[in-house]
Amino acid sequence: MKRIAVLASGRGSNFQAVLDAICAGTIRAGCVRLITDKPGAYAIIRAEQAGIPVTVLDYASYPSKQAYEVDLLAAMQDCGADIFVLAGYMRIVGDAIVEAFAGRMINIHPALLPSFTGLHAQRQAIEYGVKVAGCTVHFVDTGLDSGPIIIQACVPVLDGDDEDTLAGRILVEEHRVLPRAVSLLCDDRIQVEGRHVRILPPPKAL
Repeated sequence: MKRIAVLASGRGSNFQAVLDAICAGTIRAGCVRLITDKPGAYAIIRAEQAGIPVTVLDYASYPSKQAYEVDLLAAMQDCGADIFVLAGYMRIVGDAIVEAFAGRMINIHPALLPSFTGLHAQRQAIEYGVKVAGCTVHFVDTGLDSGPIIIQACVPVLDGDDEDTLAGRILVEEHRVLPRAVSLLCDDRIQVEGRHVRILPPPKAL
């Protein structure tokens, strides 16, 4: 079985969705670590309740991003994970970390990439006037939300939506597609060819 580590900065609801899928057997893997940059993140409580070891690297205590990422890279290497899942991790990952875990690190973003990268994607979608929004699970590369796309899910943008109501509707889909992408990666059913991701069929039963 693959070993998963999750990076999260806040509530950790996507982290919980991954843990629930592991418990249900739909992700055939074990979660070996939560890494967070926020000492007060609720994700820590979720990890403690599930018996998952936690590494807290308080970003505010570091003199620079470079110093923080030296320790982050070390923590990621030390936990021995095969796959790293960015689930509401609110920092851009530096090039050294991307290169160290190329093809092994995925992120969930609350927009239909390549539209509306970065922060406040739901607000960007509403302000632009799109009729359909959604979320994207993608591999992490050295760009901003620019890695090859694994799975996307759509939701309608309704009249009267604000950032919070749209975010809530998108979050429901995030909780569905992120565990699905993790499961596919753990089962070696993802093939990347340039920017294109192929989902391979499940192996035939013997």
